[in-house]
Amino acid sequence: MENVFLRENGFMFKIDLRDAACFGVAGNFTGHLEQAGEAESFKDVKTSDAAAPKALFPTYIPNEIPKQVRDGRAGAAAASCVPAFLNVFPFDANKIVFPKGEEKIQIEPEMAIVFDANWRDGALTALEPRFFGASNDVSIRKEGALKISVKKNWGPSSKGFSGDAIKVEPGIFGRYRIASYLARGGKLFEYGENSPVTGYSYFGKKLNDWLLDKFNNQKNEGPAEDVHSYLRAAGFPQKIFVSVGATRYSPFGKENFLQAGDDSIVVLYPDSYSKEKIEEMILSGGQADGVSLLRQRVVL
Repeated sequence: MENVFLRENGFMFKIDLRDAACFGVAGNFTGHLEQAGEAESFKDVKTSDAAAPKALFPTYIPNEIPKQVRDGRAGAAAASCVPAFLNVFPFDANKIVFPKGEEKIQIEPEMAIVFDANWRDGALTALEPRFFGASNDVSIRKEGALKISVKKNWGPSSKGFSGDAIKVEPGIFGRYRIASYLARGGKLFEYGENSPVTGYSYFGKKLNDWLLDKFNNQKNEGPAEDVHSYLRAAGFPQKIFVSVGATRYSPFGKENFLQAGDDSIVVLYPDSYSKEKIEEMILSGGQADGVSLLRQRVVL
C-alpha cells in the first residue's frame, strides 16, 4: 500500500509514501509502555522532562542515495549504515502478514502525520504537517531485541496506514479522537482506549520541536538509533512520516494478541460523531466524511 488518497475540494489526490522516511515515537502516551511490557527497555533512557517520549525509531527508510555520490564509494558507505530490512516497504492498508516464528503481536493504534521536511546544510530545520490518518504500528512482543525497529518491520504488510488521509488545517487536531478494535468471530472488541488526539504527552509545537531535536541529534544508544545518519543515506527525503505514539490498551487489548483471521481496526474520527456511530459504521463496512479508517486482516 504505497498510495494514500487525500480528498480536497471535491478532488482525490494520490500520494506515494514509498519516498517518505517513516518513523514512530516511543512512550508518547502515559502508561502504554508499561502495559506493553516495554518499559524495561527504556529504564536507562534519560529525558529532560518526565513526560517526554523516550525515543524516535525508524520503520522504513527509502533506499535513495544523493545523485552526486550515487556511483561512488561515498554512496556505498552512506547506504551501508541503514539496516537492509529498513529498506523494505512495510505498509499495507488491507492486511498484516503474521511474522514467522513469532507468537505475540499487538495492534498499536496511532495517529500518523506526514510532514514536508525542510533541510539546510544537512540539518533538518523544519517539519510542516500536511496530512494525517489512522496508523497501526503493529509490534512483536518479545524480550531481548536491542533496537525497537526490529520489532516493527519484519517485511511487507507488517505495518498499516489508512488509504484515506485528512488534510491538516488550523485547530483540526482538537476535534479528533482515536479508537481501535479487534473483530473476531463476528464480534467487535474495543482494543485501545478511545482517546482524544490531544491526549498525547507531546503534541503540536512541543512534539515538533522534540522531533527536530531527535532527527538531528539522537544517538545510537540502547534501544535508540542514529536516525540522522539514515536520513542522510536516503538523500535527505522531502517527506517524513511519523506515527506519534500508541494509546493505552483496553483490558481486552492488553491481554489478547492477534490471530490469523482477525481484523485489526484503527479509526480517527471527528468528535461530531458518537462512538456508537463509529462502531456502527465499522460493523456495516461503511464510510463517513472526515473519518480515516484502517482495517487490516491478519494472515499467515
